[in-house]
Amino acid sequence: MRNTITCIDDLKRLAQRRVPRMFYDYADSGAWTEGTYRANESDFHRIKLRQRVAVDMRNRTLESEMVGQKVAMPVALAPTGLTGMQHADGEILAARAAAKFGVPFTLSTMSICSIEDVAANSPAPFWFQLYVMRDRDFAGRLIDRAKAAGCSALVLTLDLQILGQRHKDVRNGLSAPPRLTLPNIINMATKPGWCLGMLGTKRRTFGNIVGHAKGVSDMSQLASWTNEQFDPALSWDDVAWIKERWGGKLILKGILDAEDAKMAAKTGADAIIVSNHGGRQLDGALSSIAMLPRIVDAVGDQVEVHIDGGIRSGQDVLKSIALGAKGTYIGRAFLYGLGAGGEAGVTKALEVIRKELDITMALCGHRDIRNIRHDMNDTIIAENPFATRKGM
Repeated sequence: MRNTITCIDDLKRLAQRRVPRMFYDYADSGAWTEGTYRANESDFHRIKLRQRVAVDMRNRTLESEMVGQKVAMPVALAPTGLTGMQHADGEILAARAAAKFGVPFTLSTMSICSIEDVAANSPAPFWFQLYVMRDRDFAGRLIDRAKAAGCSALVLTLDLQILGQRHKDVRNGLSAPPRLTLPNIINMATKPGWCLGMLGTKRRTFGNIVGHAKGVSDMSQLASWTNEQFDPALSWDDVAWIKERWGGKLILKGILDAEDAKMAAKTGADAIIVSNHGGRQLDGALSSIAMLPRIVDAVGDQVEVHIDGGIRSGQDVLKSIALGAKGTYIGRAFLYGLGAGGEAGVTKALEVIRKELDITMALCGHRDIRNIRHDMNDTIIAENPFATRKGM
């Protein structure tokens, strides 16, 4: 990439110039007023760090583990729908970048590239994210396909039983393939690189669904199927069924309440992800980082706690770890990189976060991220407005 990239915002600006509006807006939007989306980011800035001096900063390491898997830093690429519409073959490119960097990539059920396609083109196993549909046979077959592809963890999303409304998507007439309205055609004409990439790939539909779900043989049948399939009856009993069918590492995504966290821990899941779906579901909900300390206190050591939502820098990663998370997820941050520069852009996003994380950790007086604890006596946090009585 020729442009000088110093932070994730630089990648965001490039992506906005290179990706058609309907798909850029899909990635960069929240539900209704987008208040929770904004709070996910802004609440990180309210947490202040302790600067330490005269500390030996040599031989630093960011290596850690997430659900028993070694990672180069405690960061995973979050599951994001329509990733292959940010850049041609987007899921494959992101999976490759993550594998080479040494962090997990999570493929969404609503991906453009299929499970099998990503597995055939990625140098390392990846994680698969599952939406539970009314058609339980289809959900079961998705689980089986992920097992056959060698996926090393299953991420079950619990907070999309009913789809939140995102005003920008409604206004843009979002679809895949794109709805060719006159405004969309005009906008796409200003993105020649994106258009050439999409013309050069066969991957332009929902690869995990079309040709796999009953009654969905092409895109014309997909919209009605999708609208009918998200299941409002999803319950903890379904989690037990999924855990048994999967048989491997299970991560529950979408926990934003201490009581739900306790229920999730009882399922025997390996980890939970504190998440509000990037502010794309319940507008007016608390930010993920505001809820993290409460949920960590609620579950203790019963289950590994991760966090997703609003992470745009290495400092955000470090604050999350200091407040009790064992892992973090980036969604929009890597999508900006993908839209800005494909695989190289995703790599750049990871490099930016790693550098910020490393420098900040050192200036806070620590050399090993595994030794940063949710502990009053050994924290890098100077001021936390989301403190709980038990924890920070």
